Amino acid sequence: MTGLELSLTGFGVMLLLIFLRMPIAIAMGLTGFVGTWIVLGSPLALLSQMKTLSYDTFSSHSLSVVPLFLLMGQFATKSGMSRDIFTSAVDWVGHRRGGLAIAAVGACAGFGAVCGSSLATASTMGQVALPEMRRHGYSDSLSTGVLAAGGTLGILIPPSIILVIYAILTEQNVEKMFAAALLPGILAAFGYMIVVAIIARLSPDAAATLPRKPYRERFRSLARTWPVIATFVLVIGGIYAGIFTPTEGAAVGAVLTGAYGVYSGGLRLKSFVECILATGQTTAMIFLIILGSVVFNTFLARTQTPQALAEWVTGSGLAPLTVLSLILLSYLLFGCIMDSLSMILLTIPIFFPIVEALDFGLSPEETAIWFGILALIVVEVGLITPPVGMNLFIIHSMARDIPITQTYRGVWPFVFSDLVRVIILVGVPWISLALVRAMG
Repeated sequence: MTGLELSLTGFGVMLLLIFLRMPIAIAMGLTGFVGTWIVLGSPLALLSQMKTLSYDTFSSHSLSVVPLFLLMGQFATKSGMSRDIFTSAVDWVGHRRGGLAIAAVGACAGFGAVCGSSLATASTMGQVALPEMRRHGYSDSLSTGVLAAGGTLGILIPPSIILVIYAILTEQNVEKMFAAALLPGILAAFGYMIVVAIIARLSPDAAATLPRKPYRERFRSLARTWPVIATFVLVIGGIYAGIFTPTEGAAVGAVLTGAYGVYSGGLRLKSFVECILATGQTTAMIFLIILGSVVFNTFLARTQTPQALAEWVTGSGLAPLTVLSLILLSYLLFGCIMDSLSMILLTIPIFFPIVEALDFGLSPEETAIWFGILALIVVEVGLITPPVGMNLFIIHSMARDIPITQTYRGVWPFVFSDLVRVIILVGVPWISLALVRAMG
């Protein structure tokens, strides 16, 4: 059996284990360990590497940004920022058709700017916006569908934890990755709002309208969102101004949101401990998945699979856009059975060398950044694609009386919006690269 055949067999076995509900981190680690054992003929060589493999992986200073951004999101949730954002958005657009749903999208985008996590955004905004939409007679499919889709903005609008991990895997600049994600993130939010407006016009019974608020009340509620605006400007602005690194920016953001939580009364000793524990649990889960992917990728490296695939693709004569389309289609299929972080960690070591070998008329750095944004968006689609879209289950857990089939039905228009956005970004790379080029 050749190295490529062995790696493809291992990949299939790993997918089977995941399908049988084995934790993804264990499935990747176990498959990688056994595969390396077969390649080397003995497990002792890998066991001797494991003592340094885990240290070399987690001693990276760049990874410390993950728990810090997670902690910032936890503090932001407890401090009540999410409710202030949603209330302000409702005051401004609630009188329009589908206004509450449009406000939910805007609030998800705003909260994503201080959270960096899709699941946290969906969970937090679901608690705030879902009861309001149901109280005002919004259809179950629209209410749950828009919140599941809106939650995905948490991993696209900077700061994004998955963007940080992608930058580490591909040795790219985190600041440039954040800049590249900003315009596609705004485009995503507007796309979702357009979908809501279309649904509200085609099915007037699906969405109600609220009384128009006077401008005095609108500006008063907008003023209450200053902590979100200040945190985003200080963290992201500080990073781009060169005042501090992304890791230092995450630490500043965590301190600022924590201080505001204490000031607002939402963060007490008990809730502070809950934030620390939740951050620790999520960080441990992410790091375990990272370790499993490192073991599996060690197996792939031993078989020379990424290099072999890159050579095969470059020699096949396929057009670069055709290869890119096949890769993005693979992400859509993986999204049906895997979570976003696992997809990035598992596939980037395989797909990135292939993309690097193709000529899109961009510099190597621009190609890496552009592909990262495209991959992130398609991974984002996986979060709301049945049957294993994680955001779908997050929202369903908050409204168990709504059949999950209603959520599946409600999310499809937003999936279509995502696919249209992918086509636009593939055809017009400058949307992702404009701010990066402006940085010089």
